[in-house]
Amino acid sequence: MTRAFFVLALVFFACLGHAQTLLVGNKAAASVSLIDLARGQEVARAKTQHGPHEIAVSGNGALAVVTNYGSPERPGNSLSVIEVERAQTVATIELSPHSRPHGIVFMPDNRHVLVTAEGTNSLLMVDIWKGEVTAVIPTGQRVSHMLAYDADAKRAYVANIGSGSVSLINVASRSLLSYQSSGAGAEGIALAPDRRHLWVANRAADTVSLFDARYLDKLAEIVVPGFPIRAEALNNGTVLVTSARSATLSVIAPEARAVTRTIEIGLSKTTATIFGDAFAGSSVPIGIEVSPDGERIWIAHAAADAVQELEVGSWRQLRLLETGDEPDAMAFSARQVKTP
Repeated sequence: MTRAFFVLALVFFACLGHAQTLLVGNKAAASVSLIDLARGQEVARAKTQHGPHEIAVSGNGALAVVTNYGSPERPGNSLSVIEVERAQTVATIELSPHSRPHGIVFMPDNRHVLVTAEGTNSLLMVDIWKGEVTAVIPTGQRVSHMLAYDADAKRAYVANIGSGSVSLINVASRSLLSYQSSGAGAEGIALAPDRRHLWVANRAADTVSLFDARYLDKLAEIVVPGFPIRAEALNNGTVLVTSARSATLSVIAPEARAVTRTIEIGLSKTTATIFGDAFAGSSVPIGIEVSPDGERIWIAHAAADAVQELEVGSWRQLRLLETGDEPDAMAFSARQVKTP
């Protein structure tokens, strides 16, 4: 372990390249696909532990940290650290007694990550160089799942599926400031680029809630049918929401606080239903990733084993990228995998 983390420290100081790699977590395959975006194909696959659900990439693109959520029968309790250029898992960080890690973001120091832990309803701070949990902050709510972070204000926002709420946490003081009801099944979460507003997708309520990010006051509730499960904000403030059951992408204008367009994004190729009969026939689009230039988005279709690339604005499909079994989490790195 000591040698592995020495390698991690060295990697952080390498220079950025100009390549582009999309990392995709394959939940049913315990792996991460590394896709060369110039070639449009998977060039390597790194092993993780059970149920890789979310991925965070360091600011220089060198490292990816993956939350190993586990399976329904077997809760996960670890993080996998992947060196992008080598496409290798170089360390595994145990989080016990904390289990079912899910949402994750890198902090600006590129050494620490924030991770939600459903099993203990908490937000963890983890030092990936030392491989240890350095802080535990209770969310005060149940099934704490997805995460957004304002690095300037040092505030974290956690969507809590079980309580249908969002928690506001002061990371600097390591304390829970407040929590507010959002809607049944609060899961997807996105902080607006101006950091003034917070969006939360309530999958069981078929709504998206808009909050004042500073005080956590609810400002609006927008109907978004079809199991809205993820939210992502573009640089211009436009909010994108995937609905897993209806296989649609909703475009929300922040000024109007309304859906301005709904795009059918379902894929004809589907594998076994992963959410039950209510999702039969859906390719189950979940994760959203926005390209750094804001011109493309990628959507992971968990029941089609593929990632769909769309052009922002026209929303036309540019290509399909094949992945492993049950893709969901995605993250972008400017590094290129060094293939033999």
